[in-house]
Amino acid sequence: VFITGYAVMAGAAERLVLGYDSFGNICGRKNTPVKGAPLSGQDMTNKKYVFFLNSCSLEMQSLKISSLSLCVSSCPQEQLNSLEDLQSFARNNGSCLCVYNLNISSYTLNPKAAELCPTLPVPPSKSFPLFNRCVPQNPECYSKYASVLISMVNEMDVFHRILSGILAGRDTVIGLSVLALAFSFILVLVFRFIRTLLVHTLIALVVFGLLFVSGVLWWLYYDYRNDPSTELETEKENVKFLLGYAIFSTIVTVVLLSLILVLRKRLQFTVQLFRIVGKIIGRIPFLLFQPVWTFLILIAFWVFWVAVLLSLGTAGTAQTTSGGQVEYRALSGIRYMAWYHFVGLIWTSEFILACQQMTVAGAVVTCYFNRNKNSPPPHPVLSSISVLFCYHLGTAVKGSFLITILRIPRIILLYLYSMLKKKESACAKCLFKCCFCWFWCQESCLRYFNQHAYTTTAINGTNFCTSAKDAVFILAKNSAKLASISCFGDFILFLGKVFVVCFTVFGGLMAFNYHRELQAWVVPLLLVGFFAYLMSHSFLSVFEVTVDAMFLCFAIDMETNDGSAEKPYFVDQELLTFVSQSNKLTEGQKHRSRRPFQDNEDGTELQPMV
Repeated sequence: VFITGYAVMAGAAERLVLGYDSFGNICGRKNTPVKGAPLSGQDMTNKKYVFFLNSCSLEMQSLKISSLSLCVSSCPQEQLNSLEDLQSFARNNGSCLCVYNLNISSYTLNPKAAELCPTLPVPPSKSFPLFNRCVPQNPECYSKYASVLISMVNEMDVFHRILSGILAGRDTVIGLSVLALAFSFILVLVFRFIRTLLVHTLIALVVFGLLFVSGVLWWLYYDYRNDPSTELETEKENVKFLLGYAIFSTIVTVVLLSLILVLRKRLQFTVQLFRIVGKIIGRIPFLLFQPVWTFLILIAFWVFWVAVLLSLGTAGTAQTTSGGQVEYRALSGIRYMAWYHFVGLIWTSEFILACQQMTVAGAVVTCYFNRNKNSPPPHPVLSSISVLFCYHLGTAVKGSFLITILRIPRIILLYLYSMLKKKESACAKCLFKCCFCWFWCQESCLRYFNQHAYTTTAINGTNFCTSAKDAVFILAKNSAKLASISCFGDFILFLGKVFVVCFTVFGGLMAFNYHRELQAWVVPLLLVGFFAYLMSHSFLSVFEVTVDAMFLCFAIDMETNDGSAEKPYFVDQELLTFVSQSNKLTEGQKHRSRRPFQDNEDGTELQPMV
């Protein structure tokens, strides 16, 4: 709350988006006066472009361009050679290229007009679409202008370059987020009405997407590396990040293709499993709409988070200098607040997803432990939401906080690894990679146990720690019977998430590749991939949580009941038959693998849970 209030009060994200003049006015909006600056506080609604009075001989001084800058309504399309030309341009186009306090009629009469107007001749210029600057088109002026702009961007710190990249590609990021939403919704329909052909098609698309994205990343890396015009620091960072993306994508592709090859024989059981899950979801009204609300809440939070981040990046105090000009000085400690703000992004996003998981788990538990399968309980989703908000918000907070704690060391390791790349310490790099993989594995395991802890909370109504302990005990006791059944189902769902991320990132690569200039687009691309994964996870987690909750309920049902008239099972016959057949298949595979070594031994066969 403190950071949000401070960012809103002290920040001005419009300065990055719209640009501002030398007198503290943001172009394209109405401004408030700055004390000690008589030309500040003007209405610049119709003046959207930044024009430098000395565009042909710019100089850099402490990350500032020395020339005076003004907000103008249009850039001069033709060369202006005299004050009369400036006066005529202002009258015909309504765009004044001299300092604001000089009247148009005084351009040719005021003896100080040469100081208050641009250096003559004024070269023809054109507005630059990313930063709303009037860029001179004269070759000599353009080369000087570009060199100064390159120096300014290269000397900016990484934090501000990232902000500039996000702002420059904001429309692309929004469009790609909508694309990820569309892909996620299509996959929900596919898994709801799944058939064997659809599963084969999904796997084929995932394989194609992985290979294609990896190939495009490697192609872009070589294209950027061999481009002789790569001068900006942002473009050099793009090359480094592209190499990292390409290596990571290649490793993921090899691992997933190997897993697909190994697990291909259990494909038919996966189709049968999702048919059962589809029937359970069909008994719960509006369960598939739960990700829509989660998505809307996530979008609202992300927009709010980005707005606060941009405000933090532009937070500073306006200080008046000689001649009534205004400079914005960044305050110390902003970067630390930005890191804290980033932790808030992870924790809050995970908390929202945890609330959805608990809602879905509660609805599935209510329907599973209902004796009359033909008459499901009324409004199970609303009942689960009310129980969550009344009793179990602390459980969602604790679970999401644990995931955040494990994710923060990964971010720190990535930062340290980027620092060590400059020193070329091979042993340290290997150590950091191993630590990173270890934290990633721990986070994946924690997500798995958190999900079952949420389901146990929905069943028993206990707190997070007690539910986690009970879930671990139940899973440890029944892991041999249930792990092989749900493992491949979770893997197919994970491939669905990979499908969304792959094709969204591919769209981002194609879109951002057309805007290479002055953009640190690798970070927006990383954000797009992160958002795409969260969206796909939000939608497909309905099936994932339903599968895990269903089997956990099944295990508890088998523990507490014996199928007699006094203690009948809650499970329906279709699920019971499916578990029995799957266990027989698993045991048959184990028996065949042991047969050459146990011809004269009495093997122990795992009996199905019936």
